[in-house]
Amino acid sequence: MKALNIVKIFGNIVLGGMLIFGGIKKFEKPSPAPTEIIDKVKSGQEVAPNTDILKIKNYVFGMKQTDYFWQFLGIMELLAGILLIGQVASLLGAIIALPLTANIFLFHMYLEPNEMGELFQMLGLLVINLLLISFGYKYWKPMLFDKSIFKFS
Repeated sequence: MKALNIVKIFGNIVLGGMLIFGGIKKFEKPSPAPTEIIDKVKSGQEVAPNTDILKIKNYVFGMKQTDYFWQFLGIMELLAGILLIGQVASLLGAIIALPLTANIFLFHMYLEPNEMGELFQMLGLLVINLLLISFGYKYWKPMLFDKSIFKFS
């Protein structure tokens, strides 16, 4: 049981640290103008050296140019990371982190399939996230099987 707690704490720190790092990186540069890529194309500047990189740039640019989603993503990564590292509400942090880690993994799988090192790193984070959620099974199991908890009368 002690070894399981050590694994859980280690997983919380690794996943939480990566999410905090990623969340902070989202606020390093200001959001681009909504027409930045179009302006580059019109002026004859190279936007990307190949279509694979263009897909990545368009995907990230789309999130940034909304003026809210990139920042929202950063806030959610920071929140999940802080909850994970704080240990007290780590299950909540792991649940919040699941769609984030799944999306990061899928991003690398579909948009950077040749970057095997990054793909395996993101797969590792997704597995850690799933393990942390599975460690809290006894806490969320009643929501799946005990329908009386949803009666509000």
